[in-house]
Amino acid sequence: MQSLCKYKGIEIIEGNLCIDHIHICVSIPPKYSVSTIVGYLKGKSSMIIFEKYSRLKRNFEGHSFWARGYYINTVGLDEAKVRKYIRDQEINESVDDRWDSDPDSNPF
Repeated sequence: MQSLCKYKGIEIIEGNLCIDHIHICVSIPPKYSVSTIVGYLKGKSSMIIFEKYSRLKRNFEGHSFWARGYYINTVGLDEAKVRKYIRDQEINESVDDRWDSDPDSNPF
């Protein structure tokens, strides 16, 4: 991700890789749209991963490496809060997982 961002002049402000997703705060040059950059990062990174670990191709046949969607939010005055959220993401998810640990419980 770092080299892909550097190539396009994107500054990575904060990032956290989780087991099945990524949280990243980036500064995108105004000449690019957010959707263009997300498509670029998802597309190029999946190509690099598949080239490097071609044996995984069998495991992902018929599936995509990245999910189709993504969540985006612009950062203004709350940049510190967003960066803290990204840094603490693994802690936040472990708390959520504890609440979801009983598969027999009725969520309604």
